[in-house]
Amino acid sequence: MAIVEQIAQWLRAYVISAGARGFVIGLSGGVDSAVAAALAVRAVGADDVLGALMPCHSDPRDAVLGQHVADTFAIRAETIDLSDTFDALIAAMPPSDHRLAVANIKPRLRMTAQYYLAQTNNLLVLGSSNKSEIAVGYSTKYGDGAVDLLPLGDLYKTQVWELARELGVPREIVERTPTGGLWPGQTDEGEMGITYVELDRVLQAIELDDTHEIPAPLLQKVRGMIASSAHKRALPPIFAII
Repeated sequence: MAIVEQIAQWLRAYVISAGARGFVIGLSGGVDSAVAAALAVRAVGADDVLGALMPCHSDPRDAVLGQHVADTFAIRAETIDLSDTFDALIAAMPPSDHRLAVANIKPRLRMTAQYYLAQTNNLLVLGSSNKSEIAVGYSTKYGDGAVDLLPLGDLYKTQVWELARELGVPREIVERTPTGGLWPGQTDEGEMGITYVELDRVLQAIELDDTHEIPAPLLQKVRGMIASSAHKRALPPIFAII
């Protein structure tokens, strides 16, 4: 598991250079956050990793599986229920029929909670986005995309699944249907309109500049996703005075 040690060393070096004690990681009950948590433990030890359980009108199974990850890797978990905060913010806002505008408040509230925990405990916020999600912008800007570092950012989703098995992530989490928990029944693949296996195949073909075996409509779809989400992978543009 050479890649595990490489990532652990990178995380360890980053913590030292930042003068931090360890990491806080949001435990969603999904495979990405579970793998990120396991890697954090490899890097700095369980005592310096804090798991954040942040239900926000969520499927109760999210918290159960998130706690299961914490127990599996012997890390402390802090529960912050954001449901009332979400309700109060929605009540203060003008009404909106835009489903994502409402749903994206959840990851942005979680970002705020994680940075509160991080600054309180001298920790860094550890993200769990993978290469597949980053490439097509499958994240909430200034929500789950707002973190201090991304240990899985150069691993495709299919590679994260492989790494999860190597690290001993519980089977029910590895095999769970990927979801951001934005609304009941929401799944990553359903929202994107493509499976992770298909997406990774296309992304790898693009990366290798060898797309001749990829059906044209599928290639066009993924290229469109990459192009339309470019703003999520860049700092805000700054007007330069000439």
